[in-house]
Amino acid sequence: MVVIYPAEVTAASGPVPDPVDALLSAWRTELPDVLRPATELSKRITQLAGALDAATRDVLPELGLTVAEFDILVALRRSGEPYRMKPNELARSLLLSSGGISNVVNHLTGRGLVLREPSPDDGRSTMIRLTPEGVRTAERAVRANADAHEAVFAEASPTAVSAATRALRDVRIHRRPAPRPLRTGRNRSRS
Repeated sequence: MVVIYPAEVTAASGPVPDPVDALLSAWRTELPDVLRPATELSKRITQLAGALDAATRDVLPELGLTVAEFDILVALRRSGEPYRMKPNELARSLLLSSGGISNVVNHLTGRGLVLREPSPDDGRSTMIRLTPEGVRTAERAVRANADAHEAVFAEASPTAVSAATRALRDVRIHRRPAPRPLRTGRNRSRS
């Protein structure tokens, strides 16, 4: 059975080959059985994610923010008024440890961007809330990040971006257990 991968079709029809095309071409020569229908998609998503991450990291220093600070500020801002969350809610939503959240919140508190205040529901716990300056900083950061991400797609047509968005929405991600490691001669049981 011959499988035609999208890179083969697009490379033949005109676009200039890119690093993913080169990587796939090398694997077609060296170990073609590792190429699967989703190989090119996963490589292109990884490449795109790296470009978007780099774009975000490039604009944050202009705002005096680290990635973790940005993540906390925008999480609080998108939570809606009164722009506050419990530290454990922040940790869960951002996949950070509670210790990591605490350190970043301490820094943001020192800069006057967030406040710690008692929880209205439980006097034993605290809430992290954006200050008015924190709201302004979060909004500037979100806009700068959106502009940086837009620049990543500057050479793509709006039609292509829309089509890619729809296609990625249709791709269902199902997590499977990680494959078991290959057993080597050293760890095989003797028979």
